[in-house]
Amino acid sequence: MPENQSIHETTKEQFVLQQSPFPTDLDSHIYDVIVVGAGPIGLATAIGLYKRGIENILVLDQTRAFRQVGQGLDLLPNGLKALRCLDNRAYEAVKTASITFAKSQPKSQHKTAPDTAQKWHCRNLQGQIVYSIPLDFDQWVQDYGEGRLTISWYDLQTALRNLLPQNKVRANHRCINIVDEPESEYVQLDCLSDTTLEANPYAHWNDTSLENSENNVQQSVAKSFRAKLIVAADGINSTIRKVLYQDSPNQDFSKPEYSGFAAIFCQGLDDIPKELEIELENKFLQGSTIVTIFDGEVSKNAADDTPDIRILLFRRANQFGYVVHLPVALESLQDPPNNSLQELVIQVFKQAGFPDSLRQLVLLSPPDNIKQRPYYVHRITNLDSDNSINISSQVQPKWSAGRVVLVGDAAHGMPPFMAQGANQGLEDALIVTTLIAKIAQGNYWHNQQAIDTAFEKYESLRRPLMAYVQQATLKRSPYASQKHWQSYSQQVYQRNFDEILEELL
Repeated sequence: MPENQSIHETTKEQFVLQQSPFPTDLDSHIYDVIVVGAGPIGLATAIGLYKRGIENILVLDQTRAFRQVGQGLDLLPNGLKALRCLDNRAYEAVKTASITFAKSQPKSQHKTAPDTAQKWHCRNLQGQIVYSIPLDFDQWVQDYGEGRLTISWYDLQTALRNLLPQNKVRANHRCINIVDEPESEYVQLDCLSDTTLEANPYAHWNDTSLENSENNVQQSVAKSFRAKLIVAADGINSTIRKVLYQDSPNQDFSKPEYSGFAAIFCQGLDDIPKELEIELENKFLQGSTIVTIFDGEVSKNAADDTPDIRILLFRRANQFGYVVHLPVALESLQDPPNNSLQELVIQVFKQAGFPDSLRQLVLLSPPDNIKQRPYYVHRITNLDSDNSINISSQVQPKWSAGRVVLVGDAAHGMPPFMAQGANQGLEDALIVTTLIAKIAQGNYWHNQQAIDTAFEKYESLRRPLMAYVQQATLKRSPYASQKHWQSYSQQVYQRNFDEILEELL
């Protein structure tokens, strides 16, 4: 980034800043680290720093208030290992919050076999089990040395936020600009508060009812902060990433690209024929609250170019719902056949040979209840023609620039198919906090070479694994066979994090 260059994100924000040029209100305090983004990854990073004695920190987030938004997510062995290494208090707090979340979920009113209750079954189009994912925490510990938890995004955020002093986390601060100050060896962050926010088209969830309310428009307030280092954990639509990459050879990578996959979903279906209800229950759910259904023959060959279409069928409190994951052109979502997402799913199911019962369920869905969500990605590497990773052809530019480093989805966002988004982000948090702690211990805050070396070490350690995980996510290759799954679980779940940290110390 050119010296003292100020870059603004949108025309609307440029207009605001012209009316109130920076610094309108410059915080005189110099922070050691500012974390941008108070989601689970940003908070975990801050907790890790605090645990390591770096208390002169601040977490900024654009949300006006911490609200109950987001969906459920899975914390898997690698993410939980990283969280435990970050701070055991955080690990225990998240486990407790997960138990509370599980108790709040509606239970199936249908008779469930003990085996079914402890596993998430993945069935083929005939209803036969292709493979099963254990749900029991202790079973994961036995297999991989750590458990598996399901928790809501908001509960995870709350559990982590409560471990930090209240004054360390500030909502309603949208970071829109970075000013590099090489002469003072600081970075300045420019923020806006109380400004209306546009919907985030890249989010896995989206609730902008508060931000976009016309009755809630307030005057924008500009404020600036300075820090020795900035950790950008502001998600796949990262503003910091845009600022770092735009107006440079990396400008094409400033925004995420469409992954080629999307979700089409509907919930709250409670008025379906009894005959169809019985068929779905007996053939697929069989007492479970959720099941994944796909063509098992297609997934047996990881190199097969046949599209992998899956439906997550669930039943809660006597209401059916589903999420269809499918490869689809973005234009088809924007302009679906007959202007109907319902028709799009029906056509895809028909071509893929899905049973009539699933097609009937979609046909019975009120069109207004059917929603779509395209999945976006920050690609790590190119794939060769045989779908293997081309290590020599890196698509993404560096994850850092000067005193700024990207973590989590801001660095390598991807679809949620393997449930690794948050888990890989927690690994990022662990590595980054460990390396920043070394900077603090050596008092290298003003040594740019030491900072560059630390961030390069972070990326050299994390990028190869992320390339592997991202490829597995987009291809679903671990599900091709038991052999593929064992290889994947060994590389992702069974690593020794103590040994990983020893390499950094």
